[in-house]
Amino acid sequence: MRWRNLVNQFIPLLFTAVLLSSSVVSIDDPVDRARQYTAPVEYDYVRWLATAMSEKSAQAQLNAAQRLSPADQSDVVRRYFELVRELEEMEAQIQRIYTDPSIKDPESSAAAVLRDHSAVETALADLAPLAESILQAQVTQALDDEGIGFLSQAMPPVLFHSSPLPKALIVSPRDTIRQEVNISLLANLSLEDITRLENRVEKSMDASALVVDVGGIGVYPTMVQRSSSLEWTIDTIAHEWTHNYLTLHPLGLNYDTTPELRTMNETTASIVGSEISRAVLEKHYPELATSGTKTGNVLASPEKQEFDFRREMHLTRIKVDELLSKGLVDEAEPYLAQRRIVFVEHGYMIRKLNQAYFAFHGAYADTPGGAAGEDPVGPAVRELRQQSASLAEFLRTIAWMNSFEDLQQAIQ
Repeated sequence: MRWRNLVNQFIPLLFTAVLLSSSVVSIDDPVDRARQYTAPVEYDYVRWLATAMSEKSAQAQLNAAQRLSPADQSDVVRRYFELVRELEEMEAQIQRIYTDPSIKDPESSAAAVLRDHSAVETALADLAPLAESILQAQVTQALDDEGIGFLSQAMPPVLFHSSPLPKALIVSPRDTIRQEVNISLLANLSLEDITRLENRVEKSMDASALVVDVGGIGVYPTMVQRSSSLEWTIDTIAHEWTHNYLTLHPLGLNYDTTPELRTMNETTASIVGSEISRAVLEKHYPELATSGTKTGNVLASPEKQEFDFRREMHLTRIKVDELLSKGLVDEAEPYLAQRRIVFVEHGYMIRKLNQAYFAFHGAYADTPGGAAGEDPVGPAVRELRQQSASLAEFLRTIAWMNSFEDLQQAIQ
């Protein structure tokens, strides 16, 4: 319909302007101090957004997905993720060739795999715009089925683009767990550069610093890391769209106001992402709906699965909170170093476990346990979802909240 085409072209431009203007915040001291070291390696969002919006406009004009039947659309998406898996397997094979000391000429040994890798990369680049358009439409339909949106159109429209994502520098005080800095960095920073940056920030600020990988970022269009997991990808698309939705409401506008509001935002987005992902899989990819293909940020070796990661991380957070509450920073940090070794021994490759780790991961509290510890915010958000008659009611209710006290009153 013509009106929908106009909406799809005009609303994204309007929302981008709102989002960019709302992201300009006053610079506080911790951010200012950290930027003394991050300025040369900060991510250029303006360039990425210009490219992504151009590609999305071209996709909207071609409207190629609408020429395919629903079954054919799902097959296109399946083919796309098959190619991503092939690419990941090739990259692992190339890595093994170059690290095997018995292979004297890795360049020659990897030549055939590198040629295949290049061919798959080209095929993925050709198929990605269509696959993204289809996934956008499927997530939009799932949101509409839940009663979220206006005249069958999610607001803002669901737009995402897969690409290598920026890393994020997280800084927390040493004597408490609180995110004071979150600065986006170049996606291709080496581990050497990352370690050097963390050390310089920690020394100059007497703080805890950690550079983390992220799966998605709620700019507009949203950024989603390329992954071979369809479930994880759909979850992340819906998660980041929820941040866009909340940006038009008090909860999103106040994202950085308090740690409690940040946790409310992230937990809400996680709940919506999980439920919408499940709905899309059940409707379009039923063979994956109960297969458990979703992957987390930390993977364990198969033989180590008896180790309960969430329980152990939960206990770790409780203990470190207890130590910090007593002012025992010099005991808390060696304790975290020892606990990191335990996680690594059980197959969880955590590079660094510190206050900044919990300041970042603790905000995602849609599932009991884990890095959130005894923080009451996550359970309160989950309680509101349980009390709500629908996902739409839950989202509309929490979107208008300005504080954790608003949430506490709502669940009482």
